[in-house]
Amino acid sequence: MADTTGNTSEKATGTPHDPGSAPRKSSWRYIGPGIVVAATGVGAGDLVATLIAGSSFGYTLLWAAVLGCLVKISLAEAAGRWHLSTGRTLFDGWASLGRWTTWFFAFYVVIWGFTYGAAAMSSSALPLQALFPGVMDLEWWGVACGVVGLVFVWFNKYAVFEKVMTVLVGVMFVVTVYLAIRVAPNLGDAFAGLLPVIPDGEDSVLNTLGLIGGVGGTITLAAYGYWVNAKGWANTGWMKVMRLDNRVAYITTGVFVVAMLFVGAELLHAADIALSGGGKGLVQLGDILEDEYGTATAKFFLIGFFATSFTSLIGVWHGVSLMFADFVSRLRERRADGAGGTAGGAKEIATGEHERSWPFRVYLLWLTFPPVILLFQGEPFRLVIIYGVLGAAFMPFLALTLVWLLNSSRTPAEWRNGWLSNGMLTVAGLLFLVLCVKEIWDQRWADFF
Repeated sequence: MADTTGNTSEKATGTPHDPGSAPRKSSWRYIGPGIVVAATGVGAGDLVATLIAGSSFGYTLLWAAVLGCLVKISLAEAAGRWHLSTGRTLFDGWASLGRWTTWFFAFYVVIWGFTYGAAAMSSSALPLQALFPGVMDLEWWGVACGVVGLVFVWFNKYAVFEKVMTVLVGVMFVVTVYLAIRVAPNLGDAFAGLLPVIPDGEDSVLNTLGLIGGVGGTITLAAYGYWVNAKGWANTGWMKVMRLDNRVAYITTGVFVVAMLFVGAELLHAADIALSGGGKGLVQLGDILEDEYGTATAKFFLIGFFATSFTSLIGVWHGVSLMFADFVSRLRERRADGAGGTAGGAKEIATGEHERSWPFRVYLLWLTFPPVILLFQGEPFRLVIIYGVLGAAFMPFLALTLVWLLNSSRTPAEWRNGWLSNGMLTVAGLLFLVLCVKEIWDQRWADFF
């Protein structure tokens, strides 16, 4: 979303560019990282939040779901543009802003990974237990999902990972679109829902902001630049392809979100049915679908539910491990030479070097095995609060640091933010800052101490 009119000169920026390594124009056949970020970013929690919005307000908040996708397009595009225009990774950019970013990321990635690992395994286990009742307890299904994800990411590089994610996204797409058609949406009401209207009710403004900010809004937005590099895109010759790929990502996300809002509006809103939060809400929806449309539709939905949850699991297992490997690599380099970050990070990722590194695999193990404790014993209350605060703080951190990086001399002049990118990233930063404050305010701090 930078101003790109006439931006064709590589000489003016010193940006690395090998004309033989990038296409002359964008093409659908190159897309891939966008599919990965869409699949990873939309998890069970996002689908339930959209279902609940549909069940509570009908089609009224359809505009908010669409706006949420547009906000994420701007964030992912900015992350990808930083990687391609500078040849440096996002963590390298963060580190250039001061040591505080290193401390924030280190603390965040350890606590977040420990808690998210349990949540991802549990979410993937729920549809399997519903599909195969009586085979195993939920906790052991969760362990199995985590270990399968570990083995898959450990022994496969990005190319295979992307192909599997694409297949699972296809399953998600077919299931969600089928359900949206099955419930026979009222298209007149749906189009009316594109008008920005805040519904009546207590906390309706904050709930609306939560829907905008919650659709696919996780650390995977930061991982997008890493997947762009892992695909082999490491210079500005891939910029147009990256932008097309990014749009595909959030059009796909938009289809998932709109389809599930249709289901919530038609199937749940009319019957005044309330869902539980998280993955359990989707299991509950499976029961409702069975009563309404039969066992086959319910089973089909549970398969889609598993695809949604498992893509988030293996996406984080790969993407955040890649970020952690880069974090360790940049840290070691700075300690070795006493200087700032180097400009070789993007190329290192493109070679697949980080996917074979010990930090990548150590973080994979961290995501998989320590969280098993939480599966069997439940999450400690204080850890839940810290996780909630850190998770809420990451998105404003991402948005506002991208504004900083992409308006400074760290970015070649022709690839800095234009007015549209600055506007969208600023809106995103303020939106997530409000949601962060709300998350901190809502925590039970009296019990924490």
